[in-house]
Amino acid sequence: MPLEDTASTINVIDYNFGLSRQKTSNRNSGVPLHFFLPTSPDSAPFHYRPSFHFPASNHSLNVIRPFTLAHGTTTLGFIFQGGVIAAADTRASAGGLVACPAVHKITPIHSHLVVTSSGSGADCMLWERILAREIRLYQLRHRQRLSIRGAAKLLSFMLHPFKGTDVCVALTLCGWDKEAGNTGCLIYVCSDGTRLQGDVFSVGSGSPYAYGVLDRGLRWSLSRDEAISLAREAVFRATHRDAYSGNNVDLFHITAQVEGKAKILCHNSVKS
Repeated sequence: MPLEDTASTINVIDYNFGLSRQKTSNRNSGVPLHFFLPTSPDSAPFHYRPSFHFPASNHSLNVIRPFTLAHGTTTLGFIFQGGVIAAADTRASAGGLVACPAVHKITPIHSHLVVTSSGSGADCMLWERILAREIRLYQLRHRQRLSIRGAAKLLSFMLHPFKGTDVCVALTLCGWDKEAGNTGCLIYVCSDGTRLQGDVFSVGSGSPYAYGVLDRGLRWSLSRDEAISLAREAVFRATHRDAYSGNNVDLFHITAQVEGKAKILCHNSVKS
C-alpha cells in the first residue's frame, strides 16, 4: 500500500526521565525527527541529567589469596654502539615459593622488538599478548610496522585506565626503531600509564643491585661481547642479593639485522 502523504505523530516514553515526548516527521520532506517536551512549571530542563554516584568497587578486597602477592624479578636493558641488550632472570616466585625456575621474562614481539616483563606473571602475559595483537593488526591495516615509540604510547594508553587497581605490569620495550633514525630504542611502560624513554633501565626487586653493576661498567663504546658479559654479570649479581631472582639468565641482542637468542646459564644463581 502507498504511504499516506501526511505527517505522523509518535508518542515516545523516555524511561530515563519518566517524561513523555512527541516527535513529528514529514515523510516526504526528509527532515529529521523533532523532539519536544511538554512545558510545565515543575519540569526540569531537557539538558538536566540525573547524576548517579556509584561507589568505587575494589574486587580485590573480596578475594582471599592463599598468600601475599610479592612481586620480584630482575630485568634490564641498555643501548650501546652495537645495538640493544635485554636480559632477565628466569625465576617465577609465589610468595616465598619458587613456582618455576625456567620462566621466559623476555618476549619477542617481532624481529626488531622484545619486551622484558616485571610484575604479576598473569598480568604481564596478558598485556604482552594484547600488545603483540595490536601491533600485528596495525601492520595488517596500514601495510607498515608500528614504531617502537608508537607501540609504547599505545600500551601506555591501554594501561592508564587500570591505574590504582591491582594490575601490576612493568614492561620495557627494547627494539630497533627505523622510524626514529634507525637507532636503538628503550622505553619503559608501567601499569599506571607511565612512559619513560632512556638509554638504560633495570626493573624489578633486583634492579638496585643490577644498576650498581651497570653504572660501573656501562659505556657507549662497548663491544658486543663486552655488552653481553656486562648484562649477564648485572643479572647474576642481583640474584645473589635478591631472593626473588635467580636460576638462569635470558639475554637478547637486537640490531638492525635479526640476531639470535643467547641463553646463558648462571651457575651460582640458585638460592640455598
